[in-house]
Amino acid sequence: MRLLHSKRALALLALALLPVPSYAQEKPDSPQPKVAADGGDKPADPLDKDANDEVPKRIFWIIPNFMTTNDQPENQGPLTPKQKFNIAWHQFWDMSAHFGNIIQASISQAANGIPHYGQGWAAYGERLGAQEGDQFTGSMLIYGVIPTLLHQDPRYFRKGRGKAWSRIGYAASRVVIARTDAGKPTFNVSTVFGQLGQATISAYTYYPQQDRAWRGVMSGWAINQGYNIGWNQLKEFTPDLGAFMKRHSKKTNKGREVQDNRSPLSATD
Repeated sequence: MRLLHSKRALALLALALLPVPSYAQEKPDSPQPKVAADGGDKPADPLDKDANDEVPKRIFWIIPNFMTTNDQPENQGPLTPKQKFNIAWHQFWDMSAHFGNIIQASISQAANGIPHYGQGWAAYGERLGAQEGDQFTGSMLIYGVIPTLLHQDPRYFRKGRGKAWSRIGYAASRVVIARTDAGKPTFNVSTVFGQLGQATISAYTYYPQQDRAWRGVMSGWAINQGYNIGWNQLKEFTPDLGAFMKRHSKKTNKGREVQDNRSPLSATD
């Protein structure tokens, strides 16, 4: 039985490694479309001081963050199916995601998570294969397949303006609220049911048969929704932290330059 599960996990991993369409292999600098903003020059709104902070492609230089963009006119054009699957592919294929899977499989092995896998290198391989399978199916369903079929935008549109509590509430609400390709708010089918679909596929395809319980699927899905709330907070506020660090670094460097440029005569005045 363990050999069968191992073959299933390896088969799914092999599927992920098959040649993909050329558009999925492209890794653009930014997956967002660029459209011209209307209205011309406008006076800066003080509330927008954080709204255009640079959004990092990786949070803390590690975690993939290709689906986040500032909620500004130049980023609000609809994504094509090609762009949606680009996001999905790179969410799965990014090297940091595989390192994360290795760490999660190691933790599961040490804690004897999903105990029917057992212990030993073969069991670890099954756990790692399952993590890779989850990563693949989740990325494709949440960012590629469902958004394309239902014409939803899979990106997180960062608010970046207003008071902190307002932004916290906004970020949490994006777990259940998404946008259509036309820019209208809608129920976030892509995330809510995409994760449920991923959990169902994994539980009834390559997880041990003894652990295939619907209660476990629903429990894992509910935990992921809570995780998404925290994840959205990182998407919303990490650019603020990066901008603060840049401002602090510039201020420090400027102070050093002033100190270095002081002449011996001025220093004695």
